[in-house]
Amino acid sequence: MRDKQYYRERFKDYPDVVTLEQFREMLGGIGDGTARKLMRADRVKHFYIRDTYMIPKEYVIEYVLGEHYAEYKYDLKVQI
Repeated sequence: MRDKQYYRERFKDYPDVVTLEQFREMLGGIGDGTARKLMRADRVKHFYIRDTYMIPKEYVIEYVLGEHYAEYKYDLKVQI
């Protein structure tokens, strides 16, 4: 089972706060609509500032370790 340290190492080259595009890359290249849907549903904690999603890297890690991603990843075309 993967843990927080695994993802910290995997995402080490990303800044502490990522953009929506970087978030999509981190999740294996998910589509823009899928990423925005996750944001709008508050599945991933984030800040929305001046029409821009800003997602702290720790929140991305929390999401991929969480229950929703565990169930949702099987519906995605790519998995990390």
